[in-house]
Amino acid sequence: MSNPFIRAIPPSLVRFFARPYVAGDSLAKAVDTAADMLRSRGLLTTLDLLAEEITSQADVEENLATYLEMINAASGDDRFITTKQRPTVSLKLSSFTLAPLDRGGDGAGSREAAMRLAEHSKQRNVRLTIDMENSDWTDFTLDTVAALHDKGHHHVGTVIQTRLHRTDSDLDRLPKGCRVRLVIGIYQERAKIAFTDKHKMKERLLTLGSELLKRGHCVELATHDEAYVRRFFDEVVPQTGAQPHKFEAQMLYGVPRMTLQKELVERGIPTRLYLPFARSWSMAIAYLRRRLDEYPAMMFSVLGDVIRSRGRA
Repeated sequence: MSNPFIRAIPPSLVRFFARPYVAGDSLAKAVDTAADMLRSRGLLTTLDLLAEEITSQADVEENLATYLEMINAASGDDRFITTKQRPTVSLKLSSFTLAPLDRGGDGAGSREAAMRLAEHSKQRNVRLTIDMENSDWTDFTLDTVAALHDKGHHHVGTVIQTRLHRTDSDLDRLPKGCRVRLVIGIYQERAKIAFTDKHKMKERLLTLGSELLKRGHCVELATHDEAYVRRFFDEVVPQTGAQPHKFEAQMLYGVPRMTLQKELVERGIPTRLYLPFARSWSMAIAYLRRRLDEYPAMMFSVLGDVIRSRGRA
């Protein structure tokens, strides 16, 4: 059920919250940001389209066309000299269906769209990540990733959320050597299926990350908690003997962790920023309003980041 307070926030105020975390209202601006992050700070990036409110087939087709453009932009820009420097592309399966699973649908069309994008990204040598949504999508997402790997699309990775009780067994469903973005997860789930203790979720970043590395997966640790970032790279990685191409750090664009990012880059640890962008500010506002609706505490987190960044300035 929608939070009436969140829905009542004026668009201008939502945009105030969104601006530091959105890399622009066009693909061109997002790619420019990606190139600047690489040039000025040595940071890799992932392009993330904010397009989750699907109401028509035209929306589906527009999203698919935009993702194809994203892949072309990542592979065709001379500012990314090597294939490793190219932005990766993240997609949500709900962006391609009028029957989302979290609303009782069957996800029709989303798997076919993912297959088309996997084929195109393979041709253009751009890595693709199938993002994880709420628990209604977990089985469907894992099955889709397995189907893509069965078709030879080993450049496709996915996301695992430590908050879900089921995650331990879900590791067995990952394709061999699959790239995994390891997160706590932002979606609020029932206590019956998810942990409610954030400390436990964070500890599972280390235990699940260790298990994934031991199984030969590439682990993309996505957290802003500096203590857990350091514990992962100082303790877990050496204990598993993982090779450098099997791990990287990931954070969100706009979250002020520049000192940590600089430290990781200087240590030779690949560090990547997720760059959310939209085709218009109205779409970015719709995205952030939904996120605030799902997780109202985000507002206080954003305010804290703004205050800290202005304090340093």
